Amino acid sequence: MDPVALTPTRDKRASWGGTIERFLKSLSCPGIERRGENTYVYFHFINHTQFPEAAGYVGFANLPNQVHRKSVKKGFEFTLMVVGESGLGKSTLINSLFLTDLYPERYIPGAAEKIERTVQIEASTVEIEERGVKLRLTVVDTPGYGDAINSQDCFKTIIQYIDNQFERYLHDESGLNRRHIVDNRVHCCFYFISPFGHGLKPLDVEFMKAIHSKVNIVPVIAKADTLTLKERDRLKKRILDEIAEHGIRIYQLPDADSDEDEEFKEQTRILKASIPFSVIGSNQLIEVKGKKIRGRLYPWGVVEVENPEHNDFLKLRTMLVTHMQDLQEVTQDLHYENFRSERLKRPGRAVEEDMMDKDQILLQKEAELRRMQQMISQMQAQMKMKGDE
Repeated sequence: MDPVALTPTRDKRASWGGTIERFLKSLSCPGIERRGENTYVYFHFINHTQFPEAAGYVGFANLPNQVHRKSVKKGFEFTLMVVGESGLGKSTLINSLFLTDLYPERYIPGAAEKIERTVQIEASTVEIEERGVKLRLTVVDTPGYGDAINSQDCFKTIIQYIDNQFERYLHDESGLNRRHIVDNRVHCCFYFISPFGHGLKPLDVEFMKAIHSKVNIVPVIAKADTLTLKERDRLKKRILDEIAEHGIRIYQLPDADSDEDEEFKEQTRILKASIPFSVIGSNQLIEVKGKKIRGRLYPWGVVEVENPEHNDFLKLRTMLVTHMQDLQEVTQDLHYENFRSERLKRPGRAVEEDMMDKDQILLQKEAELRRMQQMISQMQAQMKMKGDE
């Protein structure tokens, strides 16, 4: 310990010299020594930067913090596809979910243009930052789906787009530079179901059966404010029964682990019971009781977008945010791996088919050659008979 000298001036010594000494004694200082006019105080400085000496401590408990810092620095990527007939509020719901305007100059075609309109793919990417966490969100819209009179092949363009993103990711993953791969694979598909029917339409069934092995499907009942609570519950039950009847695989929320808190377990249970989600979208701010909320104003009252008693908007957003990582993992471990295995089998199968085609061509040529030889033999025999006559 090194002494620190406190030397008061002569005119102040009488007033506060003793006060300091009493104060230092109250702090239980290791040592106080008076040497003439000076008072020496001994301090013991502790080095708090020493490594912990606890038995069994290695330090890898800090690994999650390292992953967290690296993930926040890198940012996150997520691709969401929205599919459904025109007029179901897909664009409004997406803008409401992420509090942004993805379609500032959207062109809405007239009824005459929809008669023979083909399905288009429109991908909009926006960078969203919240509390230092960056999210690169890509929303894939499918205008024209179900608008034409003949919608038999309207979803082939969508399936081709999903496969193209898998193919692109596989090509980048197999390349030399794999450090900066942009993941444009579709991680989730919101499929909008019309509330005006009595369940699923034949087009809904065929489309979901065609893509349920390629992407995570989340069924959404649009414009839920057109239904009463009993009608909404009845429609949900009917849709779930038809999904099970046709063997359609939709995205299943993972069960909560046993070590999770009760609040998270209850949230997971409520989210599972809410599928398919019945939602309302609105970008308008309405003042109700001195408070501005997003909702829709009707002559009989106000429908609040973020009120869980009115619709499942908050539940849908909670599901998307809390299970975003699981959606990406299912896409990587299930859908992409299935596509990758099928894609890697294709070259070998193509070689076998090519060999079979060559063998078949050779057999056809040999048969043709034999037929021509028989014709020549017959002609020679006829010519010989005429010569003998």
